[in-house]
Amino acid sequence: MNWSGLESLLSGVNKYSTAFGRIWLSMVFVFRVMVFVVAAQRVWGDESKDFVCNTKQPGCTNVCYDHIFPISHIRLWALQLIFVTCPSLMVIAHVKFREGKDVKYVAEHQGSHLYANPGKKRGGLWWTYLVSLIFKAGFDVSFLYLLYRIYHGYDLPRLSKCTLAPCPNTVDCFISRPTEKKIFMLFMVVSSAVCIFMCLLEMCYLIGKRISKLVKIRKDNQRIMFAEQHELTTIAPPRSQFRKTDPTLGDSQLDLMMEKIREGCTTTTL
Repeated sequence: MNWSGLESLLSGVNKYSTAFGRIWLSMVFVFRVMVFVVAAQRVWGDESKDFVCNTKQPGCTNVCYDHIFPISHIRLWALQLIFVTCPSLMVIAHVKFREGKDVKYVAEHQGSHLYANPGKKRGGLWWTYLVSLIFKAGFDVSFLYLLYRIYHGYDLPRLSKCTLAPCPNTVDCFISRPTEKKIFMLFMVVSSAVCIFMCLLEMCYLIGKRISKLVKIRKDNQRIMFAEQHELTTIAPPRSQFRKTDPTLGDSQLDLMMEKIREGCTTTTL
């Protein structure tokens, strides 16, 4: 499979992603796709050829192999990577749709733009981005659960017992390089779990940022409404006018000072 084409297609998502989204995309291609292409495929390349059972009964080895490996790890991980990366295409498609609408709007309205920045995560694009994160995390969780259910845990035993027909009795079956395969399987499981965690962090970041913005807008609106409904005037003269009187002043001078203070006072109307 040509993963470079998918990588070049999804690299455009970085322009519209948050910091968490960029880290998630880097982890997918460095720790999952690269490991899958370079190492995992070679490790599981001899999966069927080197599967051995201690019997010469025709068909027994094939039946036991199908029972122990209902689906190949490689094919399951390939499906997982395809399903996990596809939701990011929703964001690209939405941005392209906005850009097309903006081009038509500019042509019809003589240069004025419909969107100042089509890639800005506002309105419908914000919801599309959030839904893509939910799908990515959901697909990863589903495939981890599927892997756990099919193989009864994240382990590859060195010895497997098989009693299925046409085997004449209980036979012992052995897979090649079980320790190496187990290490790669655990690595893919851990990297998937980290990607799920990054998706959850990004969802919390987007929702928290949206809530804080809505709270700020609401406070600003309340402040504007309060300012429009109430006209505030001076309640009292400045504190500088209330000074201690000089005891050496005469009565006429004190009366003149009090007269000035009364003239400076204003009434308050609400």
